[in-house]
Amino acid sequence: MYTFSTIQNLETDLLAGKVTCVQLVEESIKSIETKKHLNVFLEVFNATALEQAKRVDEKIQSKTQGKLAGLIIGLKDNICYKGHKVSASSKILEGFESLYSSTVVERLLNEDAIIIGRLNCDEFAMGSSNENSAYGRVLNPLNEKMVPGGSSGGSASAVAANLCHATLGSDTGGSIRQPASFTGTVGLKPTYGRISRWGLIAYGSSFDQIGPITKTVDDAALLLQIMAGSDEYDTTASQKPVANYPEILAQTKKYKVAYLKECLESSGLDVEVKQHTNDAFEKLKKEGHTVTGVDFPYLDFLVPTYYVLTTAEASSNLSRFDGVHFGYRSPNATDLESTYKKTRSEGFGKEVKRRIMLGTFVLSAGYYDAYYSKAQKVRNKIREKTREILSEYDFIITPSTPGTAFEFGKNSEDPIKMYLEDIFTVQANIVGCPAISVPNGLHSNGLPIGIQIMGRDFEEGDLLNISKQIMQ
Repeated sequence: MYTFSTIQNLETDLLAGKVTCVQLVEESIKSIETKKHLNVFLEVFNATALEQAKRVDEKIQSKTQGKLAGLIIGLKDNICYKGHKVSASSKILEGFESLYSSTVVERLLNEDAIIIGRLNCDEFAMGSSNENSAYGRVLNPLNEKMVPGGSSGGSASAVAANLCHATLGSDTGGSIRQPASFTGTVGLKPTYGRISRWGLIAYGSSFDQIGPITKTVDDAALLLQIMAGSDEYDTTASQKPVANYPEILAQTKKYKVAYLKECLESSGLDVEVKQHTNDAFEKLKKEGHTVTGVDFPYLDFLVPTYYVLTTAEASSNLSRFDGVHFGYRSPNATDLESTYKKTRSEGFGKEVKRRIMLGTFVLSAGYYDAYYSKAQKVRNKIREKTREILSEYDFIITPSTPGTAFEFGKNSEDPIKMYLEDIFTVQANIVGCPAISVPNGLHSNGLPIGIQIMGRDFEEGDLLNISKQIMQ
């Protein structure tokens, strides 16, 4: 059985004839079946993956292969792939088949990546534990009693369990970085607009970003380079040129790093997570970087601001799922009104309904100014303060999460407790800046600890550079 390490090594082995793409796909399909109990994949694209593998093998023979030849990638179940089902792990989109491919899928296929299947996630990307899927929870392959994180739990678990080489997730408030932290993988949320959102089923349109989950920073850099750039189908996609991220990784750079004092002094922070974070700071100092603590007075406002704004956007975005246009329609409906009511009541899960109702409330007459308008003002304050720090320092570093992966059911009965799991990750989405989670050692409980680095807008090259230095 072939052991994947990096995209570069895979390319070398494919060109040397040590392995074929067909062999890689067959081994991946077998591994997915063997570890079916993890509930990572909602569907495996056996036929199309093998067809693509044969085509790529032919390209390798003629030396016309792309940069991702033979790389087996899984898609979070909210990213569209033409001719394949996509459901956002919700009953309301049961049986729906995508009519077009997302921009990221097109760009990956153009470089000869092989898409193996769609991955389980929290319904409509709403959750921090992957317990909200209509198709059952995903298990953490490192400890099956623990959550894999969310909402991209299937994406992170697939990489950690070696079911595929890399995956795509979406990150609205930490949904790539938090599961990466819980599974010991690398999770990158690019700058808002760096990667096109065309073909991503929306949750919070001013927060959502697609990004990779990988084993190494080098692989994340290459995937970002291929997926990034302007897109005629997405007006929010940036026109800024895409840097050569792998080339920037090869450079040796020294940086000025800030950490948020309030994060490390938080009473909810696990003692060992704090210690590992401080150890990382000491290593950076020894390597010639500057590390300084700074004040950030808005820590307690991050989660409330995030949930007011994202639920408002979700209530608007999810209004299209009504049983009339596509997807699930209640068999118990008798007229138009009951079609809407019963379809949405039966089709959406508990957490999605909670967020739709909260979003509708904060947008309603009499409450708009008190909640939504005020949250927008606080968002601007958070942006200003974060960018003020990043004007003086290259990065802001915090723990990725307050603790390691928690047990199933521990937080699921208390929404507020679950929402606070995102306390360190939502800042990057509120601001729009890039952020990454990389492994930072093991807790005494045997589970991985993640460290999060936030950088300046569109400076992912430097963000990846310091991430690689931390991992080394």
